[in-house]
Amino acid sequence: MAAKRIDSWVVSDDFWARVEPLVPARVAAVRKKYLRKPGAGRPPKPARQVFEAIVYVLRTGCQWKALPKERFGSASAVHKRFLEWEKAGFFESLWMIGLAEYDQMEGIAWRWQSIDGAMFKAPMAQQAVGPNPTDRGKKGQQAPPAGGRAWRPVVDHRDRGQRQ
Repeated sequence: MAAKRIDSWVVSDDFWARVEPLVPARVAAVRKKYLRKPGAGRPPKPARQVFEAIVYVLRTGCQWKALPKERFGSASAVHKRFLEWEKAGFFESLWMIGLAEYDQMEGIAWRWQSIDGAMFKAPMAQQAVGPNPTDRGKKGQQAPPAGGRAWRPVVDHRDRGQRQ
């Protein structure tokens, strides 16, 4: 019997049990003043479904609007909750707790952690890698402005009613 394949974005019961206490409580929007009949409108999405949708976006790299509607419902509702949770610090606390748990399990050599980065071209790389392939040798004049017109029209004023 073949083992059942689980998608990488599906949140297990064990993982959800550790994440659920961190999920911020919903707060009513203060700036909206409208009355709704009891039971009217869509019920809020369960937090687990929202979290699973966020994990889906992170794992697949898809846009919010590309979320499968049949699985997650309204993508804009999921994104709205994502922004609420981000503002409440949910993801930072999830990251910190996950990091502490990993440190207990595996141990992190904090003394040896470092970060490095560069946001400019390496000065000696030109000889090693050659010219930038996107330049295509066009070092001269820039492209004309949008619309195809030069900055100043050739004719100062044209009366469309007169023929030349």
